[in-house]
Amino acid sequence: MIETRTDRRADRFVRNCWYVAGWEDEVPQDGLFSRTLLGESVLFYRTAGGRIVGLENRCCHRGAPLHLGRKEGDCVRCMYHGLKFDPTGKCIEVPGQERIPPRAGVRSYPVVAKDEFLWVWMGDPALADESRILSYWWHTDPGWRKKRASLHYQAPYTLIVDNLLDFSHLTYVHGTTIGTASIAQTRAVVEPIEGGLKIARRYYNDEIQANRRSIATFDGPADRWQLYEWIAPSFLRLHTGSSPAGTGAHEGTFVPETMQYRHASVQTPETETSTHYFFSHAANFKLDDPLVIDTVFDGVYRAFVEDKVIIEAQYQALLLGKPFEPMAIVHDTAMVQARKLIRKMLDAEAEGMAPVARQAA
Repeated sequence: MIETRTDRRADRFVRNCWYVAGWEDEVPQDGLFSRTLLGESVLFYRTAGGRIVGLENRCCHRGAPLHLGRKEGDCVRCMYHGLKFDPTGKCIEVPGQERIPPRAGVRSYPVVAKDEFLWVWMGDPALADESRILSYWWHTDPGWRKKRASLHYQAPYTLIVDNLLDFSHLTYVHGTTIGTASIAQTRAVVEPIEGGLKIARRYYNDEIQANRRSIATFDGPADRWQLYEWIAPSFLRLHTGSSPAGTGAHEGTFVPETMQYRHASVQTPETETSTHYFFSHAANFKLDDPLVIDTVFDGVYRAFVEDKVIIEAQYQALLLGKPFEPMAIVHDTAMVQARKLIRKMLDAEAEGMAPVARQAA
């Protein structure tokens, strides 16, 4: 199912789940940082002890943005009329007024720093269970060397999810970076898991991607794999790599020449029509040579820019003309199932129920 103007569910977001607000180190040690998430502007700052606070970025008095304010100890002061808020969002001072109205305050969001990501809960705070935050353990594991980046899309997050769930496009969009001719000819195996999907693509006696040949640990044909979990509404964890053909990689045997990678792709809606995209790529071989991850990540980053160009163009095309009715092909299996999972979560929240999909660690 492709986003159309008539799909009103596209105007809503799943809120009762943990989203990535950014990289943890984007929040300064002494200063204020804001970002729009799910159509809401959120202010982030650190207390004296280093804990990150998330508050509604809008003063309750006249709606001035608090990121233009001033941090005072563990509190923040609005620099329009001087109201001061503590880390819970409670107003603790109104200049020139002794009595503080009981409803004076701003919303406080549950915030957790984990695996270098800054996680925020945009829904009912009573449901914010930290154990449901996904693990991206390779971000801090010394056995893996990684690089990371982010992009900003002028397109709904669901179109990016569609892209990630159908790797057949790699052959055509990324032919000079991370794609090979075999990808479009290979059908993915899609299985449901708790809260998402497990997707597998395996290639036998194939070629290594163009951007990785210069750092390869072996010559000749390869057995390659792309094994990933997608957790609704917008989280992907990928294990990919290459081994000398016929050495047992598809059965779980990795010889010393095996090249393994871990990848994170996370989308957080900014608005109904724009998206924050955070991603990382890590390798576990030739760890003493920074050229390896530099070379691999350069190809990944260039590929993601290629995705951005075509997805933003796709979105503009969908806005024009009569309502669009997509034609399904065999590679759409995961995308269709993912859209159903997102709709199920939206419907459950609309009915006042707890989330139906669990973000597992």
